[in-house]
Amino acid sequence: TNYGVPAVADIRKTIDRVFDYLDKSTPSNFVDKSSGRLWTHELSYSDQVVFAKGDFRPISYEWGVTYSGMLNLYQLTGETKYRDYVFKRLDLIASTIESARKYDEANRLKAHVLKGLIQPKALDDIGAMAMAVLKAKKSGFPTDMSYVTQRASDFILKEEHRLPDGTLVRVRPLKNTMWLDDVYMAIPALLQLGIASNDEKYFDESFKQFSAYQTRMFNPTLNVFMHGYLEGAEAHPEFHWARANGWALLTTSEMLMYLPANHPGRKFMLTQLKNHLKGLMSLQDGTGFWHQLLDKSDSYLETSATAIYAYVIANGVNQGWLDPKIYAPAAILAWNAVNTRVNAQGQVEGTCVGTGLAWDPAFYYFRPISPFAAHGYGPTLLAGSAMMEMLKKYSFEINDSAVHLSTKD
Repeated sequence: TNYGVPAVADIRKTIDRVFDYLDKSTPSNFVDKSSGRLWTHELSYSDQVVFAKGDFRPISYEWGVTYSGMLNLYQLTGETKYRDYVFKRLDLIASTIESARKYDEANRLKAHVLKGLIQPKALDDIGAMAMAVLKAKKSGFPTDMSYVTQRASDFILKEEHRLPDGTLVRVRPLKNTMWLDDVYMAIPALLQLGIASNDEKYFDESFKQFSAYQTRMFNPTLNVFMHGYLEGAEAHPEFHWARANGWALLTTSEMLMYLPANHPGRKFMLTQLKNHLKGLMSLQDGTGFWHQLLDKSDSYLETSATAIYAYVIANGVNQGWLDPKIYAPAAILAWNAVNTRVNAQGQVEGTCVGTGLAWDPAFYYFRPISPFAAHGYGPTLLAGSAMMEMLKKYSFEINDSAVHLSTKD
């Protein structure tokens, strides 16, 4: 990892390498599975309709995060290519969802390419995608996608499994397991639904869910979260998985971005942000990365979590929640680390693949890493965007060999 303050132009170069790779390798049309021919929505929809070949699926929770990063870059730079990347792919889904819905009604048991948005089985299927749709709308996305956002609202509020006290929960790997990841799979969508509808219930539900997870799963001594919690179990083994801590931190940031200014939960969320960062910053590796299991320095250095933390810290500085003198150096070091993992093609390396939940450490230690793990891309775009904004707002320098906020006027 380079030590020092990166130039905004260099961050932009890295981000554009990632952009060029994603633009080439994420499909923006459908094909017929058997013939490979282009499928357009005038043709009849069936389970034979699939995304054209590509490295990533444009419909997944990871891609909800990617769209979010692209929209941030568009807002920061005014460059329409970032917005168009999102609009082109959402438009493909929007123009097909009605045919897919009719097909699904007649073929309830058949798998098909858009089934997750019509019959979601988990928050992963629809939450972050609905968030991205609503954020795209705010950036001028013209096509109606209210079916998807309403479906997300119904699934999160009425259909997903809950504990008797209303806390969202999964039935895998065991009944009544809370996964820390789910705060991100539900809450950012609820916040955007609240803004779009001007309905307080979404903000209140967001805060209720976050509090339920925080109370059970945040370790106030270490100031980090455990990954899983089995309601009713006699003990709660703690595995402090980095990316799940990232989802919780990113959700904290979204709450502060989008909860109404007068919401009674804001003070709690700001304290939570600072407490969580206190824990995380004490565990940052000398390379700038964080470890796969945060407090296990023999577990590998992981990219996606490091990028999320870089984004949240830099964005917190930009929003005025965090003091640049104290927090920015950790974000700068983290960005420099992430930057070493973006290869010449624009792929993000060193990201842990999709991960279940375990009550033993070996499971986390031996999860593979891959440039095709979709989780690394959105966080890298978000981090690059917030870092460029931070370095335009504040100047930093090497002072007595260390990175500090500049003391020059």
